[in-house]
Amino acid sequence: MTGHLIALDQGTTSTRAIVFDAELRPVAVAQREFPQLYPRPGWVEHDPEEIWASSVAVIAEALARARLEARDVAALGLTNQRETAIVWNRRTGRAIHNAIVWQDRRTADHCARLVSEGAEPGITEKTGLLLDSYFSATKFAWILDNVEGVREAAERGELAFGTVDAFLIWRLTGGAAFATDATNASRTLLVDIARGDYDDDLLATFGMRREWLPEIRDCAGDYGATRAELFGAPIAIRGVAGDQQAAVVGQAC
Repeated sequence: MTGHLIALDQGTTSTRAIVFDAELRPVAVAQREFPQLYPRPGWVEHDPEEIWASSVAVIAEALARARLEARDVAALGLTNQRETAIVWNRRTGRAIHNAIVWQDRRTADHCARLVSEGAEPGITEKTGLLLDSYFSATKFAWILDNVEGVREAAERGELAFGTVDAFLIWRLTGGAAFATDATNASRTLLVDIARGDYDDDLLATFGMRREWLPEIRDCAGDYGATRAELFGAPIAIRGVAGDQQAAVVGQAC
């Protein structure tokens, strides 16, 4: 191991990996765009398999450009588009519906109904967020209510719900880690930010269950290691943070 670091930036329109040397100087970059899907006016989706494939590809490409192997890397950090919602099968790791992207407005009416019922002040007090379709909770609720068989499968414990970071960590670790960081979790409308944990009342408001969601960890925490077969050897995942924040690898936030 030479102390190199990799930052994986999974963004809204492309995925990028940057390799840094031990002095945090960038030595190689790889980037790939992926398709944006617009099934209806106001709807924005991504194919989670495109997200996954582009993430693996840019890590491998950046390593090759840096003339490094996985064993030369001390840690990988991940930053991602934040509020985008994905639901996937726990056995296969494959999503059961396209990712609903943060810009998507299909749940605006759901939010308006909750506002009219007086729910917003209590939600804002706990989450620090306005009640808006921008955030993940109503996206999860839409998938539960509109994709055939999802609620039943979720109640059987077959599905996982998370933002892009949790999906990628699951796939990178082969399901060994089901985790998100505080910055991503705080954008779901499901977390009491004063306690740093999911809130039972918020979960009930959106028809969610705690056991369907990833464990919330520190952004500089331990998120397991990539499967050896992906890059030739395991790479430790040591930092996760939401979009517009630097991925932290082995350092305090």
